[in-house]
Amino acid sequence: MTSTAHLGASGHERTADTPERPRSTGGRGPLGGLVWLVWRQHRLVFGVLLAAAAGGAVWCAVLRGRMAAFIDAHHIAGCSQISLVARCSDTQGPVTAFRDAYNPSMKLAEAGLVLLPVLVGVFLGAPLIARELEAGTHKLVLSQSVGPLRWLAAKTALPAAVVLAAGTLMSAAYTWLWQVGGDEVSGAYWYSTLGFNSLGPVPVAYALLGLAIGTLTGLLLRRTVSAMGVTLALTALVQYAFGALRPHLLPLATAKFGNSEPTQVADSSWLVDQGYYTTSGERLPEVPCRPDQDFDGCLRQHHVAGQFMDHHPASHHWPLAFFEAGLVLALTAVLTVLAFRVMRRRHG
Repeated sequence: MTSTAHLGASGHERTADTPERPRSTGGRGPLGGLVWLVWRQHRLVFGVLLAAAAGGAVWCAVLRGRMAAFIDAHHIAGCSQISLVARCSDTQGPVTAFRDAYNPSMKLAEAGLVLLPVLVGVFLGAPLIARELEAGTHKLVLSQSVGPLRWLAAKTALPAAVVLAAGTLMSAAYTWLWQVGGDEVSGAYWYSTLGFNSLGPVPVAYALLGLAIGTLTGLLLRRTVSAMGVTLALTALVQYAFGALRPHLLPLATAKFGNSEPTQVADSSWLVDQGYYTTSGERLPEVPCRPDQDFDGCLRQHHVAGQFMDHHPASHHWPLAFFEAGLVLALTAVLTVLAFRVMRRRHG
């Protein structure tokens, strides 16, 4: 029996028994094609995130120039409304005017960075896997040459890279802005909930954590809307928990003052706890002495030697920030490993 010969599209002779070569995929293998598919599926969210980062960076640059000009013109660098610094004794008016003009803008930027992990988790992380599982489209991909672990890696790698790039740009832009008028002048103190979660590596780490929480939640629940709701709650809960843990990540500095000394730490310090201490060193949260009685005599009667203030000085800011960011990234890594283990157990 002879096979029938005919000419292919290229003009070369080919027999009917010769298998046709697969069509070119443009140089992309199965994994590369999947990454491209992830981009196509989530390009709207990616575009909004990257555009917000670029626009925010430009806005911060413009605002920084205006703030710096105001501070230089009124000589209020490092001054707060109520300050212990001698040269700032007559700057209350300009500092108040500065805060009225620029504090709302800084708070808006801080709020955006604090909400970034929640938005990433809810609108990117949760639908990333849950939508595929809910619709059943993952079965088509897993039936091809891409295994479940490679599929999950491709699905999460590109979103993580986009979140890392956008979060880093946003955080760097705001930190650059904050260095001009942060803390004392604007009242955007580094230790406030909004301030700390908006500076340096902290918002970037939380954004990646939000993505990891959303991905794992979507993988477990397999329902998009449910995963979005749970991700919202878990991301907010984790941020709250770390905020409560934050004062204890580094040893506190303690300032002690005698009964006749003024009690105030530096304007930029984060006051965590204060109270009275006795001559034996015992700490008292308060003393049973009223201002309308012989207050000094009452203090002596209770052996009160003075007051203490436990605080984090401004020099603790960046060590605290990098320590907390490291813990958050470690948790992110744990959740990512769990997601791969769940994927392997269910589809391996």
